[in-house]
Amino acid sequence: MYVIKNAIKSIFRSKGRNVLIGIIVLAISVSACLGLSIRQAASKAKDDALDNMTITAQISFDRNSIMNDMRPDSSGSGGFDKSKFSESMKNMQGLSVDEMLTYADNDNVKDFYYTLTVSMNGSEEFEAVDTSEETDETESNDNGFSDEFGDMSGMMKPGKGFTIGSMGSQGDFTVIGYSTDSAMTDFINGTSSITDGNMFEEGADSLDCVISEELAVYNDLSVGDIIKVTNPNDEEETYELTIVGIYANSQSTVTSGDRMFGFSLSSDPANQIYLSYNALKSITTKSEENATISTDENTGMETTTAMPEQVSGTYVFVTVDEYNDFTTEVYDMGLTEEYVVSSSDISEYEQSVIPLDNLSEMALYFLIVVLAIGAIVLVVLNVFSVRERKYEVGVLTAIGMKKWKVSIQFMLETMVVTVIAVTIGGIIGATTSVPVTNSLLKSQIEAADSKESGMEQSFGRVPGNMMGNMSDNMPQMNFDKGDSGFRGKATEYISEVSSATDITVLMQLLGIGVFLALVASVASIVFVMRYDPLKILSNRD
Repeated sequence: MYVIKNAIKSIFRSKGRNVLIGIIVLAISVSACLGLSIRQAASKAKDDALDNMTITAQISFDRNSIMNDMRPDSSGSGGFDKSKFSESMKNMQGLSVDEMLTYADNDNVKDFYYTLTVSMNGSEEFEAVDTSEETDETESNDNGFSDEFGDMSGMMKPGKGFTIGSMGSQGDFTVIGYSTDSAMTDFINGTSSITDGNMFEEGADSLDCVISEELAVYNDLSVGDIIKVTNPNDEEETYELTIVGIYANSQSTVTSGDRMFGFSLSSDPANQIYLSYNALKSITTKSEENATISTDENTGMETTTAMPEQVSGTYVFVTVDEYNDFTTEVYDMGLTEEYVVSSSDISEYEQSVIPLDNLSEMALYFLIVVLAIGAIVLVVLNVFSVRERKYEVGVLTAIGMKKWKVSIQFMLETMVVTVIAVTIGGIIGATTSVPVTNSLLKSQIEAADSKESGMEQSFGRVPGNMMGNMSDNMPQMNFDKGDSGFRGKATEYISEVSSATDITVLMQLLGIGVFLALVASVASIVFVMRYDPLKILSNRD
């Protein structure tokens, strides 16, 4: 008890020295609190984003597996077989709905839905929304490629069928059939919404559809009207759809420049028509049953007038662990190595937290530097303090106090001052942590955007002109944030945190304060244990 009382009295007797130590510890504690809070906020924001994110995944054909099979062997013999690769790509097929449903039975899958997509043309009474300016110099063919770039249609034969294994002719409309309402993600996330009429019934077999407002206005259509669509491979094959609803789409309309090099009218969100999966499947089934198949006498290649269809399935997971488990277990369920499970949500999440990771890393380095410098300064101050109090040490030890008790007294003095300063520093740091973190995070995001913009300019690309300065006569390609283009959609970073300092940070800060006090006290203990009280009293200086 005497040691504690003497330590408290000593603190008040040496106000100047202890205030100086307190100021230094206060600065260290505020800086440490900010650094710890930034790291904690980054970790919490990442966890919250991951917890609130619905993870979706798709199973697709793995092109890399084909490439690896075509590579030369380890001895270096042979070469890349282009004809075999081309044949393999033609035979590449996605999973059927039944196969997808088999893997959807996995316990990790929360939900599963699928869509069917086909490309169709309109009729004289029903035309696709076209924002391009028609010129006499350049006429676009049916698959969306401009004649000024030559014949790029490949194996597409508009109006005459297409080579089996190729993608077929590109129509003016993208017609999508949804298995369930949950598959209509644009309507769930608010990108699209019904403005007139109703959505078709889930799983309906009738040819009921919904069209965009732009398309309805462009063709003077309303709910209840019947539209006629045709097979782009056989214009004689027509189907009548009944409009039961009209929807608004908040996405930007694709301009004429967006249709260069294969972007057709169907890439415009305004030219998308939605049906139920069953209804659209009945159309493609009928098209296949009535298709005309012919064989080229010279090449032996078969062509068909059936509409090509594309089925895509989406698996929904609650957590990343469930997704990771699924990527492993699905192969045990029979999926071959030719297919791969991938999730764009995981990739987008990893991109969105890059500024947070950078900020957290910077905070760690800052914290290490502050603690290192602070520890050195405190040690130096304590060394000079003990040297100034050398006579006091001699007196205390001469009257019978053990050296270790003197050392404990000096350590308690440092500890009390440190705890008080850390407490005040924690309050200041907790108050300023959120605005400071958001301000630094904003700077990180701006730096990331600036880096990306600089990279685009280095490659001769500027926003609004993805072809750079390749040609002044080319129409401008305008992609707003969130639109998809050659580079994909813009990354949406986590730009704000709501909390930073919590009980974990405060406990860590307290631990740092105790650590600094102990480190600084080591100097006191070493000097006290070395002093000889008789020499100190006889040689007072």
